[in-house]
Amino acid sequence: MGEGMLLDIVLRSLWISGTATLLAVLWGLPLAAVIGLRDFVGRRVLRAMFNALLGIPTVALGLILFMLFARKGPLGPLGLLYTPAAMIIGQAILITPIIVSFMASALEGVDPEIKDLARTLGASERQTSLAVLREAKKGATLAVVAAFNRAISELGVAMMVGGNIYGYTRVMTTTIALETARGEILLCIGLAVVLMAIVFALTLAVNMLRRD
Repeated sequence: MGEGMLLDIVLRSLWISGTATLLAVLWGLPLAAVIGLRDFVGRRVLRAMFNALLGIPTVALGLILFMLFARKGPLGPLGLLYTPAAMIIGQAILITPIIVSFMASALEGVDPEIKDLARTLGASERQTSLAVLREAKKGATLAVVAAFNRAISELGVAMMVGGNIYGYTRVMTTTIALETARGEILLCIGLAVVLMAIVFALTLAVNMLRRD
């Protein structure tokens, strides 16, 4: 496998997991804001549900999505199975509990005096919520990085709904699994190093940000 092919696999991994993270943020942030900033009936149950989903096995989610995307499944006519789109959707669903739980915790951890001060100054509920969100930006950044790291490192969803198709849906984790079975240990070590370097660099960067 040439350097160009390896670069293609790495870039595809970053694109799929990055897009999945963006989707998870788009629908997870409003949920986190509701849970972290509002008091309503069923809030604790909803929060507990997302916390429980943090540990969902990727192969279980992959199986559910496979049945949904399969030709005879409810979403079969969309032709999503074994495409990058299916992988993006699957990873986005997988990491949504991370986004919601971590961001909700960050919002709940903001000093209540900030909310009281904003209201005292005449801020609306929307403006007050935005002020709290700004204060929680470091925790929110940690949530996004943790979600991305989970997405780019997972194997079950990528394998089951992506199919590990050469030049199309093959990413770093599926390549490592395939080439290990073929005995290409040096290649797998190289990809594993790249994968760990990405995860480590992002985690280090966000930890440095939190110290500022």
